[in-house]
Amino acid sequence: MEPTGRSTKRMRPAPPHTHESTPGPAETTDPAAGRTQHPPPGAGGDGGEGPPDRISDLPDAVLGEIIFLLPTMEGARTQALASRWRHLWRTAPLNLDCRGIPGNLPGAILSAHGGPVHRLCLPSLLLQYRADVAGTWLRSPSLDTLQELEFYLELPITYRFSFSRLQLLQPPPASIFRFSSTLRVATISQCHLPDNTVETLQFPLLNKLALVEVKISEGSLQSIITSGCPALESLLLRTSFDIRGLRINSPILKSIGVHSRFVELIIQDAPSLERLLCLRMDMRMRVSVLSAPRLATLGYISQDSQDSKIMFGSTVIQRLCVVSLTMVVPTIKILAVHMNFNLDMVIELMKCFVCLEKLYMKIQTDSPAGTNFWRHKHRNFFTSQDIRLKTLVLGHYRGIQAQVNFVTFFILNAKLLESIRLEVDSRDYNDRFFAEQCRMLQMENRISRGAQLCVTTGSHNDVSSTVDLNDLDLADPFACRC
Repeated sequence: MEPTGRSTKRMRPAPPHTHESTPGPAETTDPAAGRTQHPPPGAGGDGGEGPPDRISDLPDAVLGEIIFLLPTMEGARTQALASRWRHLWRTAPLNLDCRGIPGNLPGAILSAHGGPVHRLCLPSLLLQYRADVAGTWLRSPSLDTLQELEFYLELPITYRFSFSRLQLLQPPPASIFRFSSTLRVATISQCHLPDNTVETLQFPLLNKLALVEVKISEGSLQSIITSGCPALESLLLRTSFDIRGLRINSPILKSIGVHSRFVELIIQDAPSLERLLCLRMDMRMRVSVLSAPRLATLGYISQDSQDSKIMFGSTVIQRLCVVSLTMVVPTIKILAVHMNFNLDMVIELMKCFVCLEKLYMKIQTDSPAGTNFWRHKHRNFFTSQDIRLKTLVLGHYRGIQAQVNFVTFFILNAKLLESIRLEVDSRDYNDRFFAEQCRMLQMENRISRGAQLCVTTGSHNDVSSTVDLNDLDLADPFACRC
């Protein structure tokens, strides 16, 4: 019988509601602590009453770094904290992010600030419609040692990018490339990079590169990766045009994110590659991994990816079905998939990725594939396989019987399981639902006594919606950061 039942900071969503199967340690609070009101950091710098201002005692260089990490306008407002802070903003490295700033202010900020600009974020439309203004700002002497440059999108990416719009993409102003010797991070958006421009480019320090809605040839992109950016470790390609295929040969590239109209991506020789994020696999894309001995993170792979394939040598996975398993892939530890709650399919994937520790799933439809009965069909799986799964995260969980069967399989059999996270609709979230799920999932019979069940309205990170480079740096780019 089956078991029953920077500032690139994004806007933070409302905190999710969460129930956990084991409560955290009790917290104690000093009643008097709540009655003590402290002035903000720096407020005591002019000798007023109150506790010592220890932040203002820090060296100028440290305070300058603090100011740099703040959003642009908040950094400027630190001048009003105290006399100790008054001169710091004008000499600290400037983080100039134009998001939310009136169009006439960036030029004024550049004029008023006396120190170097280390980070500059401008709207990509500035390149197309106000190239003269962009050129003037980019030629400012305060940008001579610029380290981070981002042209951000003000509108969401559209994947039905019209041919007429593609033809309107213009090359960026030449002044954008004068930072080639100092840039470490660059996001280039909505422009055309012609071959004769790319062939002259050298970015010796560039560590991270994103191309977003960029028209570039395959040869030019290949040149950037193999020779133009010898220090490149993170590469993000979103809706880049004129590219049907890409071959990766890089000794230092660690992270690749692809959300583009590629037909073929070949990882030929990437000894340092750790993360491969195929952010849009629902096109007819083929990914072939020939040599990536450190590849540990893979996702998203979609069940609805038409003719898309991912191949590890002669092992072939198509639409999440393991078509050919001639060799296991022991390096993959984190896997993210879009699929139904299909236990048979997941077990086949685990036979391929034998060292899998974290599995993230988002379902594609309301109807799971099958009932996920497993007691007879898969009863020997955990005795014959050395399963290392520690974390199971399921998005769009509704608690129907087939989903319960799916989760219970891991609760009763995964000996190393530490965490089960069920992400539910806020309409389903209540104490009764949580208690019922604990009972139906047989948490009291879990084989791993340390395993905890978390039911939440939050969502793990859907990196398929990201347009920046931040996710590529994370050891686990899919983990919830709410």
